[in-house]
Formats: sequence, C-alpha cells, structure tokens
Amino acid sequence: MKIGIIGAGATGLSAAWDISKAGHQVTVYERDDFIGGHASTFEIEGTPIEKGYHHWFTNDHDILKLCEEIGIGNQIIWNSSKVGTFFNGKTYNFGTPVDLIRYKPLSIQNRIRLGLSALKIQKITDWTDIEHLTASEWLTHNVDGKVYESFWEPMLRGKFGEEHYQKIGMAWLWGKMNTRFTSRKNLFSREILGYPQGSFKKFFDVLAEKLTNNGAKIHLSHDITSIKKYQDGKIGLRIGNTDNVDKFDAVIASLPSHVFNRITEGIDRQYRNKLTSTKYMSAVLLILVLHSHLSDKYWLNIADRSIPFVGVVEHTNLVPTENYGNKHIVYVSNYLSRDSEYYQLNGSELLEAYLPHLQKINKNFGNQWISDFHHYRIDNAQPIMGKNYTYSLPEHGTGIENLYLANNTQVYPQDRGTNYNVKMGREIALTVMNKLLEK
Repeated sequence: MKIGIIGAGATGLSAAWDISKAGHQVTVYERDDFIGGHASTFEIEGTPIEKGYHHWFTNDHDILKLCEEIGIGNQIIWNSSKVGTFFNGKTYNFGTPVDLIRYKPLSIQNRIRLGLSALKIQKITDWTDIEHLTASEWLTHNVDGKVYESFWEPMLRGKFGEEHYQKIGMAWLWGKMNTRFTSRKNLFSREILGYPQGSFKKFFDVLAEKLTNNGAKIHLSHDITSIKKYQDGKIGLRIGNTDNVDKFDAVIASLPSHVFNRITEGIDRQYRNKLTSTKYMSAVLLILVLHSHLSDKYWLNIADRSIPFVGVVEHTNLVPTENYGNKHIVYVSNYLSRDSEYYQLNGSELLEAYLPHLQKINKNFGNQWISDFHHYRIDNAQPIMGKNYTYSLPEHGTGIENLYLANNTQVYPQDRGTNYNVKMGREIALTVMNKLLEK
C-alpha cells in the first residue's frame, strides 16, 4: 500500500516508522526545509539546540521505547530538575512537598491547602468526571482564594493569557499535573528529566535515517496546498502551486486544524465546525547565551503579573555548559496570541522589554552578561482546550475514507509534547494499516 504523510514532526515520522516497517510505501511531505516540527533545532556554539525548550519525563514511555527501537536508548542524559517560583521579588524552591511547606507568600494554613489541592488532583482517576468544569471553577471551589490567586491563577494566566485562562478545562490541568505526579518515584523525590545527547535533532535524524533505510521517502520544502479524494478512491495531495498531484491509498495529516480545514476538499459541515473551533496560542521564545548563571533553577515559573513573560528555563542547569562552549543557555518563554504586543516585537525589542524584569530575578544581570541571543515564534504551539473539549475535538477519522488527521489537539487530555505525539502517531499508523487490510 502507498501511504502519504503530511508533516515531518514527531507524529508524522513515528507513524511513518511503523508503516514502513510493515513493508508499505511511505512518503512524507514537510513544508519546511527541516524535520522535527515544534522540536526543530538551530545551533549555538556549533551544537544543535531546540528553538523551544524540550525534555522528557521518566514516564514518557512511548518516545523512550521508540528511542530503544532506533538504537539511541542509551544516549539520553538524565538529571534532577530544580524547579522554582518567582513571586513578589523572590525565588522560592518548588520541587518537593518540603519546598511547598516553606512557600512563605502563603500562610502555613494555605500552604497546607495548596498541598491538599495537588493531592486531590492526583487522586482523580477518571478525568471525564471533571471535564464539565473549567480549571478556574474546580480550583476556586477546592482551594482557598489566596491559594488560587498566588499559585494556580498565575500559571493559567501565563499559559493562556487574559483572554483565555478562565476558559481552560480542568481535564487539561489534570493531564498536565498527572504527567508530573506519575514521573516521580515517590511523593518526596525530585523530578528527573531526560535529554538526548546531541539534542532532539539526534533523535529525528536517526529516525529519518532508519526510515530511509526502510524505503520511505522524506520530501522537505514540499508544501501541500490541496487534499482531495478522487473517484478512484485515492487521496490526492497537490504540491505547492503546481499541477503535480501524488495519489495514495491513505493519507495521515499532522497539520494544525485550521490549516487542514483550509486545504481539504469534501469535509462535511459538522467536522469543519470542529476544525474551525480549535484555537491556538503561539510560543514566543527569547533564547539568551550568557557568560554566567541567571539562577540555579532549571525551570522557574513566573507568578508575578507585572513581569511580561511566564517562564525562565535555564537549559544548562539540566545539560552541561561544555556542550555550548561553556556558555549558559536561558529560554525566556511566553505564550501569546498573534495580535499581542509582545508577539509583534523583534528579538532586539523583546530583549529590551524583558531586560529590567530579568534583573528582578538576578539583580546583577545586565547586557554585559549576554554573549548572543536568538528569537523564535512557534505558531500553533498550545491548543486552547476548554471544558467539555471532547465534544468539540475533531476525530482522527475525518469523514473522508482513508484520510486521517493527527495533530496536537488530539492528545487531549494530555498536554502537547513529543511523547504523546509519538504515541498518537503510532496508534494512527496501526489504525490506517488495519483499515486497509479490511479491504
């Protein structure tokens, strides 16, 4: 069978892997001139590094299994992660329950309440029981108002902005927290995170090489501008603005919902409504190359509303500085709508806007610390998942026989990430192959 796949990120390439192993002809089309999707890389001091920070949890079983299959399972760096929260001009440790007890912005009673709220989330076994609630509704009912305002609300507000944070479903928050709870050995252990030697580029390059060895074709700089089912039952993909159409027995599209809607013919109204109802936030990253540590934390949540970014991820507090010419790599992270003021700024403008706020985190920080900086916008990075999202979620089956959609909205209730994208890619590959065998 001939299978076409649109997108050379984690979803598309993992689907291609299983399909090619089964002996089918696979062709992957990627609009960009690189593979990796949201985990694609650039170079700092000659070493590849992700445009947006990435890591793996110990319970990211699907992608870790794939790493073993392609021969790089032993090439993953595992280190303890230091987590903190910046609030009212001070950084607080936030990696264990003991750190929680020491979180002085809250009274001891409210610290206990915060801990109990996390435990209550952990004990939820069926996320469908809470899907009818927003995270704000559940949290304000289950925690003290001060706890919500100083901890949970800043996280939601920072992730989804003023416009959307009150709409986010509790099932999404449960999925995000559940990943972190289950990745730890026990309640009191620190979080252990993994990173592939040679960056995520190593993972994607080896996977692409294995695919090529299986006979798969990967075409870069190939923008698919039209998807159509023909009278012979084949799914046709038009390449660019040409008349060239490649036909397949089945197609898997790992495109954002609105893009899939725009280029696909023959979708019924109900499915189109689901596609068009899907909204996204963009990730905006300012990546600083520094001569010194900004902080001792790998992950620093920003709970101060006066600061115009939501997180500071110091990559070299997880991965050795030796990989980057002994420089310290810091991601300053934001999630924004495309009409946001900060989305519109270029890298230099963003650095100027952020600089005084970075000095709040480290009073000694200044321009003289900066060896270099990089600026990336990653659109369609974070789906906005409201309550009862199941009912508006587009199914993998598009209503057009042998045409499937697999994108980062459909890992729900889990948060987007390479592990869940790999899991989805492999599941949809199995679905496609089984369906074709029925014929």
